Parts: sequence; C-alpha cells; structure tokens
Amino acid sequence: MEDFDQSSAAEIIKDRLYFSALRSKPKNTALTHFFSSDEEFVYESFYCDFGPLNLAALFRYCTKLHKRLKSLTTSKKKLVHFTSLDPKKRANAAVLLGAYAVIYLKRGPDEVHRSLLCANNSPFICFRDAAVGDCGFDLTVLDCLRGIHKAVQLGFLDFDKFNMTDYEHYERVENGDLNWIIPGKILAFSSPHHRRRMDNGYPLHSPEDYIPFFRHHGVSDVVRLNTKLYAAQRFESAGFSHHELFFSDGSAPSDLILRRFLHVCESAPGAVAVHCKAGLGRTGTLIGCYLMKHFSFSAAEAIAWLRVCRPGSVIGPQQNFLLEKQRSLWVQGEVFRSKQRQQEKRQIRKQQLRQDSGAANHSAATEHMSRLLPAVDHLSISDGLHKSNSYHETCEDSGVSQGDRLCALKGERPRHHSSSSRDAGLRLNGSTESSSILPLVKSKTLLPFSSSRTVRHLSPAHIRSPFSLFSGRPTLTC
Repeated sequence: MEDFDQSSAAEIIKDRLYFSALRSKPKNTALTHFFSSDEEFVYESFYCDFGPLNLAALFRYCTKLHKRLKSLTTSKKKLVHFTSLDPKKRANAAVLLGAYAVIYLKRGPDEVHRSLLCANNSPFICFRDAAVGDCGFDLTVLDCLRGIHKAVQLGFLDFDKFNMTDYEHYERVENGDLNWIIPGKILAFSSPHHRRRMDNGYPLHSPEDYIPFFRHHGVSDVVRLNTKLYAAQRFESAGFSHHELFFSDGSAPSDLILRRFLHVCESAPGAVAVHCKAGLGRTGTLIGCYLMKHFSFSAAEAIAWLRVCRPGSVIGPQQNFLLEKQRSLWVQGEVFRSKQRQQEKRQIRKQQLRQDSGAANHSAATEHMSRLLPAVDHLSISDGLHKSNSYHETCEDSGVSQGDRLCALKGERPRHHSSSSRDAGLRLNGSTESSSILPLVKSKTLLPFSSSRTVRHLSPAHIRSPFSLFSGRPTLTC
C-alpha cells in the first residue's frame, strides 16, 4: 500500500522524484522523503517582484538535489519536492525543479512544464518586473525554463564549470555589482562614479576600481547608457574603448542607439561591459536585443535569462519594447550570419587559390628541373659552368531616477562582511586563480570579422582590485 498520494503530484522521474503543493509539511516515512525549497531559497525583491531566483540559487538547488538522488540513504525512497500553496513560492519552486530537469535530465522545457502542471492541476502565477505599480508584461515559468534551456544549449550555463563563489561575490554592491550575461562577451554592471565613497550607506566605485577586473577578464569596450558620473578618459587612458549611448532612465532606446550598440558588440575584439545607473533597465534591454539578434532568444526568453543572471533586469515598457523588436532582430540576425558565412566562404576560396597557385608554381619548377637534370649526363668540360650557374639561379628564384531607487534598494540588502575589508570598496588582494564566473563562450557570432585592436590581459598575480576575492581563499569551481 502506498504511503504517498501521487494523484495530486507531478512525476518528474518515474517512481523516484515528484513535485507537489501541500498545505503543511508531511512526515517522512520509510518509503518517502519530503523536502522543500521555500525557506532555503528566498528571492530578494526590489518592489513587488518575487522571482525568478538567481543563478546561485539554481546551482545550490540542482547540485543538492542531484546528490540527494545519488545518495545511498535515499536510494530506495521516493523524493517529493513539496511547496506551499502560496502561488509565488510555488512558481519559484517550479522553476528550480524544472531547471534541474532541463539541465541534468536533458529534458525539453515544454515537456517539463507540462509535467509540473500536473501538481494541483492549476497554472503558475506569472513573474513581474522590478517596477512600482502595475506590470504590463507576464513572464511565465515556461519562459524561464526555455531561457535556461537555451543558455545551456549555447554554453552560457555549465554547472560543471560554474563558479558560485565568484558569482555571489561580484554581484554584491560593495564588490562591484556586476554579472556576466554572455560569459566572456557581455557583462552588466552599475555605473562607476567620479570617486570611491559611501553615499547613505551605499558604496560607490570609481572607474579605477573596475579596471583590474576588466583587464583580467578580457574586457575591451565599456558602454555608458546613463548621464556622465565619471570622465570617460579614465577608462580610455587605461586602454579601453568607451562609448556614449545615452537614453532616458526607464525608457526604450531609439533605433539609432540600438544599431550603434549592436555594432559595438559585434566589432569589439574582447568582452563588452555595459552599464546604466543601476545596470538593470537600460542595460538589460540592450543586452536582450543582442541575445535576440545573435542567438535567436525570444523576448521572454531573453528577459528570463537576464533576470536569472541579474535579478531586476528589464523594467516597465522596456519589456514590451523587446517584444516589438523580436521579429526584426531575428531577421537581422539571419542576415548577419548569412553575410558571415559568405565571407568565410570567400576566405576559404582565397586560401584554396593561394594553395593552388603555390602547387602550380611548384609543379612548373619540378618540370623545369626534370628537363635540366638529364642534360647533366651530357655535360662537357667546355660547356659546363654556364649551365650549372643557370640551374642555381633558377632554384634561388622560387621562394535619481529609477536607477537611483534600484541602487538604493540593492544597497540596503545584507552584506557579506570580512575582517580584511577596509574602505567602502572592500579593498582585498587579487585572486591567485582565474575568477571567471562562467565558462568562456566560443561562438562565431560573438566575434567581429576583423579588428586591429587587441585586448590587454594581465596575469592574476598583477591583479589588484578593491573588490577582488581573497588571494588565500581557494576558488570554488564546481
């Protein structure tokens, strides 16, 4: 006789893993083990937003569940991930378990979503943006699973290489407030300021604070979308290209701004670091456009992935702007890739022509030598030296705004303290190991056709950043 009622539960792994929404926590039995994520993984909201949970939460949950499924103590038990009837907690729990099925079980997001809906047979509440007031765009659990699935397929997300220590360290405002969206290519961060200081408890960083991190991680270009809070020359004098693409806080970019941003990303020889005031709204919107053009993300998938990487990204009318631009950016991406393929074919043809030309020259030289060599057998003393010199010559010839409010809210969150920290910038020694948050993405669409600029790299031993990791602390690379 069953000790667990499966009728109201979603079966994720047959006779092994289930998902259910329950009024209260049930007791474990000899055949069933219950666990919940509701209290362990809590979303840090800005206003009325409540999810999805970030990459660190996904990583912790997935690795913990994977170990639990492999554990000998639970090998003969059914594992039930239960959540409360609170619709917000239920939606976040569904994304966590759904992400596990997508990442570890290699299942499609639509299939996983259908399975999850079997629990209580009711739809999931939609996620919303980090704005004040009503939300005009619904982000679904399925959108989140599709965004995560696409990121896994493209190599943006690999939990075998994901560095949770770095991710959680650098996302803190006192440590730079930065996140990779496309690993090795596009980084989002909040605006630097004229000088490092504390502003009502919120730590502000100068351009010089970011320079060691940027050099170490191959950043070549910095894009500013907000009003000037520092002199661009401070990045330029350090060897970075700096681009001014201002548009109003909370608004959507013009077509000109969008084209210029895409061109910067497509022509940059290294990674591109993008910021507005808080690095959420305007920053997320333009990065979302790049995701749609070059990786065929839908608007909803792009928003979902952005918020998993950097919670709070893309706000208000910017969400519908991405939806409006979706189809045209897909077309632009196809045209871009078609031109890229044509250029690659031309380069291959040129290389083949050079090789064929070289082979023809070699064949002609060989034929000439074959005519000369038999004549050597008939040389006389009288006609010898002239012909010999001719042969050698032949051989030698072949040769306060929305951004302000979001920054303030983020600054009020509990911080990670350290006995070695000092000043507002948390001045710590550089890491002795590479601190890449996610693996470097290798994709032809990420790189320009050609570039005369080079990216300056520094060895980890030379890195000195106010918000670097401890040099003596081992880097957790999972």
